[in-house]
Amino acid sequence: MLLNQMVTAQKCERFLTLPVKPLKPYRRKKSYKRYQRRVPGDRVQMDTMKVAPGLYQYTAIDDCSRFRVLGLYKRRTAANTLLFVERVLEEMPFPIQRIQTDRGTEFFAIKVQKYLLSQSIKFRPIKPGSPHLNGKVERSQKTDLSEFYPTIDFADPDLELRIEEWQFFYNWYRPHGSLKGQTPIEKVCSLTDEAPYWGEVYKMYDSSKEDVQIQNYRIEMKLRKLKRSI
Repeated sequence: MLLNQMVTAQKCERFLTLPVKPLKPYRRKKSYKRYQRRVPGDRVQMDTMKVAPGLYQYTAIDDCSRFRVLGLYKRRTAANTLLFVERVLEEMPFPIQRIQTDRGTEFFAIKVQKYLLSQSIKFRPIKPGSPHLNGKVERSQKTDLSEFYPTIDFADPDLELRIEEWQFFYNWYRPHGSLKGQTPIEKVCSLTDEAPYWGEVYKMYDSSKEDVQIQNYRIEMKLRKLKRSI
């Protein structure tokens, strides 16, 4: 017993003599600066997510006000994207200047991009591997997964009506910490005088600077560089 205690003491002494790195002072992170567009409609983030087998949710959220439009479709296709974009234009209570998406094939279809061009809306896909640039729509979809979908039955024949009710609740009654407790519609109303009219959006739109883009980011960047050199 005494021998074991002596061995243990020797081991402790050996550990105490080992060099130890000095403790570094803890540095608090700088206060987080929330980024958002100044007026409603300046930039609308758009994305899709699979919510059940053979069922996808399309989501569009205004970067400034967090006002959202939702839609359920059986597939992620260019045709459904076009239907959803038309719905977004009808249901968002302000003109849309830009639509930002990831680089999914459903957004890069020529007919989708040409429709945006015809509506004087800029198409702004994000860089590959940078989902944080579409962070607001990604975060809002997490809210759907945690607050809405656990409360519904996917076999409900009125599922589309249920998501419309959820969209209405989200926009009109659900307060947002990012908006300092306001609802999206309250934020929209507070900035009504600052948001441009459709006529002003049409005048600001420069069609010579817009073109149909290619899904492959590297090729798209090479083409832009080539155009600038001509």
